[in-house]
Amino acid sequence: MSSSAAVRAFDADVPNDLEAFWLPYTANRAFKKNPRMIARAKDMFYFTPEGRAVMDGTAGLWCTNAGHNRPPIVEAIQAQAAELDYAPAFQFGHPKAFQLASRIAALAPADLDHVFFTNSGSEAVDTALKIALAYHNVRGHGSRQRLIGRERGYHGTGFGGISVGGIVSNRKMFGSLLAGVDHLPHTYNREQQAFTKGEPEWGAHLADELERIVALHDASTIAAVIVEPMAGSTGVLPPPQGYLKRLRAICDKYGILLIFDEVISGFGRLGHAFAAERYDVVPDMICFAKGVTSGAVPMGGVIARKPIYDAFMDGPEQVIELFHGYTYSGHPLAAAAGLATLDLYRDEDLFARAKALEPVWAEAIHSLKGLPNVLDIRTVGLVGAIDLASKPDAVGARAYAAMDRAFRDENLMIRITGDTIALTPPLIISEAQIGELADKVGRLISSVN
Repeated sequence: MSSSAAVRAFDADVPNDLEAFWLPYTANRAFKKNPRMIARAKDMFYFTPEGRAVMDGTAGLWCTNAGHNRPPIVEAIQAQAAELDYAPAFQFGHPKAFQLASRIAALAPADLDHVFFTNSGSEAVDTALKIALAYHNVRGHGSRQRLIGRERGYHGTGFGGISVGGIVSNRKMFGSLLAGVDHLPHTYNREQQAFTKGEPEWGAHLADELERIVALHDASTIAAVIVEPMAGSTGVLPPPQGYLKRLRAICDKYGILLIFDEVISGFGRLGHAFAAERYDVVPDMICFAKGVTSGAVPMGGVIARKPIYDAFMDGPEQVIELFHGYTYSGHPLAAAAGLATLDLYRDEDLFARAKALEPVWAEAIHSLKGLPNVLDIRTVGLVGAIDLASKPDAVGARAYAAMDRAFRDENLMIRITGDTIALTPPLIISEAQIGELADKVGRLISSVN
């Protein structure tokens, strides 16, 4: 940095320079030529610096489930910052972290009773994978080191997450990743599943591929299988009917841990606290983040079943049982935000609201069938995806144009993955706003021929 630049850095009146910020998962050059800037947010809307209201069709990044800047959450964060800004989670604790852990455990099914806090979904996944490996180790099964993910899976951006993940662009630049990882096939087949509302009837048999992987590697080498109940970032792939139950049965048969990555599907997105409840399957661990604080403060975590936690509670009491954690695990501001968010979900019955709105949502999004270049539409819970035909010479260009025009011309924020449009609004969306959103998306699709 030059001396003049260093001086300007301390001058509050200097206009923002877009060059210094290397944006994540963003076409940086295109963005900085014509940025899409957001200055504030409230309830269902973002607002540009000029004051233009933009409907949030993505719940931020799948996270603002209770809507934006809800007063109970804002006030809880403000009060906590004035009372306790930070407390270490190594050998010390503060009350709100324990309160939040208890509340989350109470929402989780069966004996998923113990919560390990992280700061993001990526950290939650890496934590769950480490717990799985360590669990088998402390039980004398140290040969169980293999981890099984799934094609098209997204499990964050840590080395563990991209190793078990199955999205090519997230993996190809980062070397050989973790050793000893295998992948189940993804569950999507357009010919068999196109334009499905909810869980497709075809595809449960794909869980049986785990039997083939076990036969190849032997069960004694496999620690865990990790899947998203609904694969979100790859373009919204609901699980086939019965698929997750078959996966659970095979894991039980061979003593393999089953991890659900519910960073996206947790906290009401599919009409329940967790997708595990919707699908009546109890995994051994659940990864969560995003909706736990409605995106207001970064937080994530892992919910583990009681036998997993108990397996570590051995040896001298003064000795650390699991050598893992983060400086900001259970951060006071995040814990306060999480408690206020759970209160909002409860007081406004937002999970049940999402469940009740699901058929309205599905009908609205599927009404776009038949528009130009629409190859498939999938909906489940308050999530939708629309696959657009790619331009022969520019894969992703059609959806990118739709995303850009949505913000500038339709006052709408949408998500894209390749040429798939993903829609995941806050759970507070009204029926009228669902109709408005679908109308806007319909105009966008028609405009990007």
